[in-house]
Amino acid sequence: MSKLTDVPKRILIGRALRSDRLGETLLPKRIALPVFASDPLSSVAYAPGEVLLVLSIAGVSAYHFSPWIAVAVVVLMFTVVASYRQNVHAYPSGGGDYEVATTNLGPRAGLTVASALLVDYVLTVAVSIASGIENLGSAVPFVVEHKVLCAVVVIVLLTLMNLRGVKESGKLFAIPTYVFVGGVFIMIAWGAFRGLVLGDTMHAPTADYHIKAEHQGLAGFALVFLLLRAFSSGCAALTGVEAISNGVPAFRKPKSKNAATTLAMMGLLAVTMFCGIIVLAMTTKVRMAENPATDLIHNGVPLGSGYVQNPVISQVAEAVFGKGSFLFIVLAAATALVLFLAANTAYNGFPLLGSILAQDRYLPRQLHTRGDRLAFSNGIVLLAGAATLLTVIYGADSTRLIQLYIVGVFVSFTLSQIGMVRHWNRHLAVEEDPAKRRHMVRSRAINAFGAFFTGLVLVVVLVTKFTHGAWVALLGMCIFYATMTAIRKHYDGVAEELTAPEGPSDDSVRPSRVHSVVLISKIHRPTLRALAYAKLMRSDTLEAVTVNVDPAENKALREEWERRGIDVPLKVLDSPFREVTRPVIEYVKGLRKESPRDAISVIIPEYVVGHWYEHLLHNQSALRLKGRLLFTPGVMVTSVPYQLASSEAARNRARRRQEWSAPGAVRRGPAVERPKEPSPTKD
Repeated sequence: MSKLTDVPKRILIGRALRSDRLGETLLPKRIALPVFASDPLSSVAYAPGEVLLVLSIAGVSAYHFSPWIAVAVVVLMFTVVASYRQNVHAYPSGGGDYEVATTNLGPRAGLTVASALLVDYVLTVAVSIASGIENLGSAVPFVVEHKVLCAVVVIVLLTLMNLRGVKESGKLFAIPTYVFVGGVFIMIAWGAFRGLVLGDTMHAPTADYHIKAEHQGLAGFALVFLLLRAFSSGCAALTGVEAISNGVPAFRKPKSKNAATTLAMMGLLAVTMFCGIIVLAMTTKVRMAENPATDLIHNGVPLGSGYVQNPVISQVAEAVFGKGSFLFIVLAAATALVLFLAANTAYNGFPLLGSILAQDRYLPRQLHTRGDRLAFSNGIVLLAGAATLLTVIYGADSTRLIQLYIVGVFVSFTLSQIGMVRHWNRHLAVEEDPAKRRHMVRSRAINAFGAFFTGLVLVVVLVTKFTHGAWVALLGMCIFYATMTAIRKHYDGVAEELTAPEGPSDDSVRPSRVHSVVLISKIHRPTLRALAYAKLMRSDTLEAVTVNVDPAENKALREEWERRGIDVPLKVLDSPFREVTRPVIEYVKGLRKESPRDAISVIIPEYVVGHWYEHLLHNQSALRLKGRLLFTPGVMVTSVPYQLASSEAARNRARRRQEWSAPGAVRRGPAVERPKEPSPTKD
């Protein structure tokens, strides 16, 4: 089995890395930006379109509100970025929102934040992949026809790239991310130059279409509700901001300073691109509709089901660069690719948060384990599985998936900022240095405003999106919360039960006697070795036990036993229904019942084969017996292996591979950073 799995594993994810090489995987800012900020940077490809889609309900006349909605999103973005800059300095250990909420608001608030973030990370992968598939599908019809299959394939590829390690995947993702950012800025600059300097009139391909409004002449509360819903959809541009605060340990030193600088760079780039695309969309008269087949009208006729509605960024690029131009093709390709890679934010945030939660006993301990490439492999695979399931259920439809989005992230935003306010209050109560107090008061004001603003947006999101799918995200949060609470309760119960008492106990008292039972099926080399081992144990009572399934075989066994003169009594258990496991279990329980203070040692001879497929042909009865006996109190189970020739060959193969693959090694993180070797000096 090892040979079959190791070679493909090394081809796909690379050679294993030693624990002391963890420091070599830390990220500089130029790589950390695409790794942790690809989600908010790429969201400008679909967030403007979501704003226009909602406004189209009231017709084209409502589009003039989009710049004001963009301004509100920008203010919110700067508020969140400024708030999280305080977080990364105050809590650089990588716990992010979870650590802030747990430390300052209690474990329940921390668990709520963790549940919200886990749901949001899964949705980030699903939404990003679905949106990227739709962008790519406008140029490649095959992708549209098989978008669920294509989305799953992309998730698998991203999973493999992330299993290779954070730094290596970051290098792969950096180029398309920077090409996308550069392409959007060139589009904004060239569009502004054409419109303001050259005086050109640019038209999107949908500029001549009319929108059939679902609700004409909205006013009053209905209009306010529509604007709030459009604003909540535009807030998708903020998803992923918290990933940097969770990923501080992955930065090079000084970690907090580099993380804060990356946050500021990400915020500035994202808001500039978002506003630029909104302005160009208004200038080029982009038209979007929630139901384009019926609501988009051309020459008085609906476009019909055959029409494919291209994203806003594609329409703007066509208007600015020209359809089929080199820059148009480059930007279209970079947009599709960066939307795929935007999922990388979740691939870095989810496993790291899962590792911290596993360390706090809220998730299985396996999520705390680092893999061969010093990445949290189990968390990466779990995220991929959950995102794949969600993508299949929702048919890789970004419009349906995005309705579930951003609820979780604003829950974490709000609780985190409230926690930071309490953090500064606690420090102000003991700090006497005037300069430090002024800094803390300023930081508290930033976090307080952030808590108010994000809390207000959370209410807006819940009110406007609940019936459109936000309830699914809330249900997912409740499921995560209940599951993690149950896991913590289990781990706490196990820890309490396993705690060694200070004084004498039943576990430390020596048993009155040891009764050893050697299970026998026939007389062969493994049986003789097991009997020899049992005699060496010097038990108070030793006997061999066999089950009478076939009378002829049982008779032959007893005759062979007597002929060899084996000086161990042989007991035969009758089994009228030809079972092996049940008679042995009942016999062992009977021994325990007769002498509760005795220890029962069950010795099972087994032979070891060298190939995985050979294991399917042997030792099945022994495996079932061991599984049942493990649940019998006072019973110890010992396997006595007998290695066959094929297993010797397997052991030699394993010994040859030991240097580059350590089978069975348990890898846990974080590993200790290897000190740098001094550079050689010249004579």
